[in-house]
Amino acid sequence: MKKFTLLFLLVSSVTFAQTDQKIYDIIEAVSADNIKNYVKTLTEFGTRNTFSDTISQTRGIGAARRWIKSEFNKISSDCENCLNVFYQKDLVTKEGNRRVPHDAYVVNVVAIQKGTKYPNKYIIMSGDIDSRASDTMDFTTDAPGANDNASGMAGTIEAARVLSKYQFESSIIYVGLSGEEQGLFGGAGLAKYAKDKGWEIIGILNNDMIGNITGVDGVIDNRAFRIFSEPVPANETENQRNARRFYGGEVDGISRQLARYIHKTTKTYMPEMNPMMIYRLDRFGRGGHHRPFNDLGFAGIRIMEAHENYTQQHQDIRTENGINYGDTFEHVNFPYAKKLTAVNAINLASLAWAPKAPEVVEIGGIVEANAKLKWSKVEGAKGYKIYWRDTTSPTWDHSRYVEATEFTLEGIVIDNFFFGVAAVGENGHESVVVFPNKILR
Repeated sequence: MKKFTLLFLLVSSVTFAQTDQKIYDIIEAVSADNIKNYVKTLTEFGTRNTFSDTISQTRGIGAARRWIKSEFNKISSDCENCLNVFYQKDLVTKEGNRRVPHDAYVVNVVAIQKGTKYPNKYIIMSGDIDSRASDTMDFTTDAPGANDNASGMAGTIEAARVLSKYQFESSIIYVGLSGEEQGLFGGAGLAKYAKDKGWEIIGILNNDMIGNITGVDGVIDNRAFRIFSEPVPANETENQRNARRFYGGEVDGISRQLARYIHKTTKTYMPEMNPMMIYRLDRFGRGGHHRPFNDLGFAGIRIMEAHENYTQQHQDIRTENGINYGDTFEHVNFPYAKKLTAVNAINLASLAWAPKAPEVVEIGGIVEANAKLKWSKVEGAKGYKIYWRDTTSPTWDHSRYVEATEFTLEGIVIDNFFFGVAAVGENGHESVVVFPNKILR
């Protein structure tokens, strides 16, 4: 009897396992040495200011973006041309833009790994190509931009290398964005391009500074990182805003759900890491390349180090009062950059292997002892996860797996919790949670 019970427990643990060995394989495959070499190469272009030299083969943003494109092409060649690599560009003019010294094309380098089932459904990882000196208008002074943001760009290239070995149901985009320091021009251009093409964007994981562990506050931390996300979409309607007053959802927009997804996946597969969900679009009064996507109604978050060092950001290389200023190669911690690259890679993979999220989630149970949920059927989903949490909790803390498209949570009073539903595939991977968007009468 004891043997039977033990066997049953072992079989049950395997049957209901919530992890995928391929995700652990992806973590192991990320190389700190590769990231180090990528960052080193990017810093050797002198400056990558958006308005720097575009003709030279060794200096300026033109040489940098050509090198990035060549790296994506090499990766594609190794996976039998699994990446579609191209430039996407927009003209930015001096008129009306105080950080633009002269008219120029802002050029992004895009690599698309097409999904087998949902080719028009995209999850994006981005890094920034450009760097800057103390004066953002200065496009000739050396600005190696090792951490800001060669680290994010290097992580994006490395994630492409690792994930190109797999096939996914949804498409993944790896992109180097330009013009970040002058006004988020590259992100704005690609977001509009996506909108015009009718792409279905799951979300963008914007990586901006993922290599520093020594903060200006004296804290040294190689495990914590921040996930910035806005609370609700910037383009929500007046009706949606009014509904939030009565039904909740002030911290449950699509970008916030993407942040929670990253938090959960990281804690599941990389429990040694400490993801910090920051309930803010970005750092106080500052911006990043996920914002232009948010502006158009797409989900988007920023992943970055937990402790910044301002002496190494936006600084000419110099020594003053015994302090060495400048964003140089020796300040980047590559084992840490590897960890944050792995965080991105496993979330890209999990989302790209998952079915689509339910489009409609209805909720009811007003003045009742039970919460009722009903949602639209998702093609290819094996089942669904109903999630709920205390209204003050930052994470989805409770769940119930079902295979129907409606369910009543008995004894769970609708007034006391927030709810959501995710689709679950045969492989166990889940979509992003969808907060109720319709009232069930």
